[in-house]
Amino acid sequence: MTKIRIILFAALCCAQVSVAQDWAFEYWHEGKIVLVSGDTLVGLVKYDFQQDLVQFNDQKKNIEALSPRKILFFEIFDNTVSRYRNFFVLPFAATGNYRTPILFELLEEGKMTLLAREAMEYRTFSSMYYYGSYTRLVLVYKYYLMAEDGDIKEFQGKKNDLLSMMGKRSEDVDRYIKANRLKIEEPYDFAKIVSYYNSFFGT
Repeated sequence: MTKIRIILFAALCCAQVSVAQDWAFEYWHEGKIVLVSGDTLVGLVKYDFQQDLVQFNDQKKNIEALSPRKILFFEIFDNTVSRYRNFFVLPFAATGNYRTPILFELLEEGKMTLLAREAMEYRTFSSMYYYGSYTRLVLVYKYYLMAEDGDIKEFQGKKNDLLSMMGKRSEDVDRYIKANRLKIEEPYDFAKIVSYYNSFFGT
């Protein structure tokens, strides 16, 4: 295979990876929304972290867009990962001290509560087929930890930063991470780590 064919083949592979990726936020999911008013909507749900917006489809003819100010929480069954996912609207100060209600996915609740938000970012990858790199749009997770008093802070650290927050349980958790080959970059791995830590406190 000539060099130019190798480059074209690599470019095609990259394009196929992008096309094949399923983004959960692009789909309607079976679910329910509990509103601040106390009403519950059951039908199809679509969420958008980029705009902090949730849409509800009553499967008849009505599609309603809901801002976080109208929602307490919602639940969906996500077919892209074959699991239920739970989302809450919580007050958060993105800048300064002014808190506004925004969407969070609840990954684990207990002594340490793990929340997440999705974001789309362009990332650069090295190519295994030719010298150089390529850029691709990928889904990333931004993690947040909620203290027992309800204060929410973004977690931007690494594994060792997380372990340092776990005090005398850090060595137990570290062994658990290594034994199960878990990575905090993966949301459900991160949730397992926090769940294991919480298990020491009966939550």
